[in-house]
Amino acid sequence: MGDRPHVWQAGAVTVYTPRRAARVLLVDAAGRVLLFQGFDPARPEHRYWFTPGGGLDEAESPAAGAARELAEETGLRVDPADLGEPVWSDTTEFPFDGDWYRQKQDFFLFRVPSWQVDTVGFNDVEQRSIAGHRWWLPAELAASGDRYYPPELPDLLARLLPPAVEASC
Repeated sequence: MGDRPHVWQAGAVTVYTPRRAARVLLVDAAGRVLLFQGFDPARPEHRYWFTPGGGLDEAESPAAGAARELAEETGLRVDPADLGEPVWSDTTEFPFDGDWYRQKQDFFLFRVPSWQVDTVGFNDVEQRSIAGHRWWLPAELAASGDRYYPPELPDLLARLLPPAVEASC
């Protein structure tokens, strides 16, 4: 297995794949955030909501990757410079399709008046593991009982969005 990193979990060593990613908090004029409903092909019962975005190419900047992923997953084309600076960053570890990943990810906030999502750009993995999409108010998401990633998402949105935007819905 070469020099792949390892992580200690539950008394056993798990090999994980390091990954860099960029994600977009796409927010409409009503203060709703776009989320995709996905599932792990190795665990189809494990359903969750997540933001547009994904892995970066080797030399790709987070803003360029976020813009590319946004176009591929939603049809919305934006200039990477228009995304500004990341509004939040974290590192997460997760299993997907039989592999374990440790992902460092940057989140960008981008506002649109509205957007009709076009998923024609989904790759094979996305086609196999994304069941749909929905625009969520942060309070709806927090009260839903559904699983979403990152778990801090409603709190993050509450900090980033002015109260008037969410209250205007």
